[in-house]
Amino acid sequence: MHAGAGGTEAQDWAQMLLRMYLRWAERRGYKAEVLEATPGEEAGIKSAVVEITGEYAYGYLRSEHGVHRLVRLSPFDADHARHTSFALVEALPEAEKNTDIKINPDEVKMETFRSSGPGGQNVQKTSTAVRLIHLPTGITVSIQSQRSQSQNREIALRILHSRLLEKELGRRREEMERIKGKYVSAEFGNQIRSYVLHPYKLVKDHRTGIETSNATGVLDGELDQLIEGYLRAQVAAP
Repeated sequence: MHAGAGGTEAQDWAQMLLRMYLRWAERRGYKAEVLEATPGEEAGIKSAVVEITGEYAYGYLRSEHGVHRLVRLSPFDADHARHTSFALVEALPEAEKNTDIKINPDEVKMETFRSSGPGGQNVQKTSTAVRLIHLPTGITVSIQSQRSQSQNREIALRILHSRLLEKELGRRREEMERIKGKYVSAEFGNQIRSYVLHPYKLVKDHRTGIETSNATGVLDGELDQLIEGYLRAQVAAP
């Protein structure tokens, strides 16, 4: 959850959403844990990260990804004026726990050559320099700074490992961007759902047209009608 446009109002709204999802998880028997929360200056939260664990948890919660809009009489305004607040919800599947990069020795070709100094001067009469080529990716690492072949190979392997890890993290970032979809700012015009508490009570999902006057129930975690309606619409879409 990320508070969007609206200052204190938006931060309070983000906290209301946090409570809504925690109550929803409780209703479904899911395990929910707040991993991180940044409090707002006056009230609410600037952001929060929640881990929700249970069967099909991500399958349901992916429908919540987007901007959520709240319309109400402000409890922070002395005039009790009507305010509109925004918050962004992101739903992501759990990353794989094993992030270690394993190097298969059969996929690494090692070449040796003589170390040379400036101007091509031979500083070693034996082939102590090492070049490692990772065959699946084409990544090449050459080391000749140490006096022994084993030392150069050890350093080359460490560098190869680092480059493979960097490549894998880049791939995962691209995959995460694909899952998260196009970034949208938490402000007017981008909302997927509106929660109106004044002058009437209504929750409407703008993607499906599904609406309910039970806004209090929705904010208390009764989300299944909206979530399942979105998922059915996705299945029916051509």
